[in-house]
Amino acid sequence: MATARFDVVGIGNAIVDVIAHAEEDFLAAHGLVKGAMTLIDAARAEALYAVMGPGLEMSGGSAGNTMAGLASLGGDGAYIGKVRDDQLGDVFRHDMNAVGVRFATAPARSGPATARCLILVTPDAQRTMNTYLGACVDLGPEDIDEAAIADAQVTYLEGYLYDPPRAQEAFRKAAAIAHGAGRRVALTLSDPFCVDRHRAAFRALLEDHVDILFANEAELCAMFETADFDAAVAAVRRFCDVAACTRSEKGSVVVAGEHTHVIAAAEVGRVVDTTGAGDLYASGFLFGLTRGRDLATCGRLGSLCAAEIISHVGARPEVGLATLAKEKGLI
Repeated sequence: MATARFDVVGIGNAIVDVIAHAEEDFLAAHGLVKGAMTLIDAARAEALYAVMGPGLEMSGGSAGNTMAGLASLGGDGAYIGKVRDDQLGDVFRHDMNAVGVRFATAPARSGPATARCLILVTPDAQRTMNTYLGACVDLGPEDIDEAAIADAQVTYLEGYLYDPPRAQEAFRKAAAIAHGAGRRVALTLSDPFCVDRHRAAFRALLEDHVDILFANEAELCAMFETADFDAAVAAVRRFCDVAACTRSEKGSVVVAGEHTHVIAAAEVGRVVDTTGAGDLYASGFLFGLTRGRDLATCGRLGSLCAAEIISHVGARPEVGLATLAKEKGLI
């Protein structure tokens, strides 16, 4: 197989995050489901933004965060996602390229505005996300950069993007290109509610297109309709080559065939904001995988990156992840 230009190409919702702290009663007063990602329309986005406290704005989106983390580790990445030719779209493009991730998807010239996610962080560090997808829903097969996909070791698909039918076509096209070039495909399940909406389709993706799965405990259990984590792990072995399952403070479990690796959570002084923990776990894991590391080391890299991201507000690294990984002897 030819040497890949990119370690990973991520495909996801190109979103600008707005992060603010909130108390439990604020969530209740505005009918928000704590810890979930809820899709909202433009009117709801405007109304909620108006009553939120002061917010920190930064480019985000699940796969976008993963790609930023990969770049911080020293990986080579590209990103495919749809923005509008507006101010937030320009900000998102600048931010991705500035961190070293190639972002060349053409912006929409008409239609909905660039997407934004309103994230409320409660004192227990849990995040409640309210997402206006905007231009994201217009991503389709024509936006797939065939050359980049064929030239990446792994194509990483964001489960959140699976709602629009044309995005589903884009996923299948990207997976076919990747496998046609002898590359691998990864999928993150993103959210239990997302799994509930697309369970059958996600299972079909796992069976036909996905080599590497990322999921947290709740998502994995939702996928296989069980409250028993061990049963869910047993089930996922039959669907893909590798599954990396995160369990918050319990660490993660990585399975491949009959092999199981239990990875401890990395130490963190204080949990401030869990936004992006799973995204950054995937950054570390994929960096290790594309560098030929064993699965246990990939899991430890993932845990290290997740620990950094939950120690501060925001889902992009505040310190160089490569430096942290070198200090721990992981790269």
